[in-house]
Amino acid sequence: MGRRRTKAPRRGSLAYLPRKRSKHPTGRIRYWPDVNLESPRLIGFSGYKVGMNYIYLLDEKRGSPNYGQEIIAPVTIVETPPLLVCGVRAYAPTANGVKAFGEAWAKELPRDVERSPSKPKSHPTSITEIEAALPEVSALRAITFTQPRLANVPQKKPEVFEVQVGGGTTKDQLQYLTGILGTEVKASDVLTEGQFIDVIGVTKGKGIQGPVKRWGVKKRHHKARKTVRGVATLGPWSPSYVMYTVPRAGQMGYHQRTERNKRIMKISEDAGDVNPAGGFPHYGLVKGPYLLVKGSLPGPPKRMLKMRYADHPPAHAGDEQVNITYISNQATNTP
Repeated sequence: MGRRRTKAPRRGSLAYLPRKRSKHPTGRIRYWPDVNLESPRLIGFSGYKVGMNYIYLLDEKRGSPNYGQEIIAPVTIVETPPLLVCGVRAYAPTANGVKAFGEAWAKELPRDVERSPSKPKSHPTSITEIEAALPEVSALRAITFTQPRLANVPQKKPEVFEVQVGGGTTKDQLQYLTGILGTEVKASDVLTEGQFIDVIGVTKGKGIQGPVKRWGVKKRHHKARKTVRGVATLGPWSPSYVMYTVPRAGQMGYHQRTERNKRIMKISEDAGDVNPAGGFPHYGLVKGPYLLVKGSLPGPPKRMLKMRYADHPPAHAGDEQVNITYISNQATNTP
């Protein structure tokens, strides 16, 4: 039995293990960055993936060979119906991290909130009680409800998630949340054009796949013994078990992923600029406000995406302007 006479890097990355199915079709924001803002503001939002298209814009990146010239760039359209701020939740530091110790809800809640299991508690905390405990508060977050009825998705039950407030002091943040409690917040109130954001979503599910497609291992010779679309060996005799580093068949896709430093190219409420004749494949027509995000985003059409302020934005963030000269309204296939 011969041995391998060449060296090659391992196939696939072990950084994403375990590659198992996500528990929920929407991603979860596990970390909120510290951002410097002049006034308090929500630092997260949500939207529904529509599809991809392309735009023409002027290259404003200094040092680029195309500086000042018109270039083409792929963009993803994300429909962003307003969020309903239905509650305020305060967090206090403990020995095991921050812990929620109080929350206040709006007096009048929309009818669709009854569809969600995340309804107000029987004895919620009031804003006055949270204000009295401000010295102990380390973070304030808004309890927001999505409005899928305003987007072109079949969903009716709203998604509930928390959005942290950044900028100003804790007292200023509480005043800001008190002012928007029970009202709608638009994407233009949170995000700006040219800003870099992190997008959290769940990728397309591809079911159970073999090691060739799942890990990218090379196919064996067609005269190979037993199998062709598999690994040559499962490991040594000792240890006497299959190590986790060996590429194996299993679930592929439907994993939570975070796309970092995606740039917002346009924020608009005029859907006629991007709607193609007949609508986007597998989505239809955009109804209301939307974002144009440079590049591709995870997930299929109609899947919910969560956005937050970039954790590590580029050094040149904010220096370059977005000068769009043409927006295509011809539908393209979503990758």
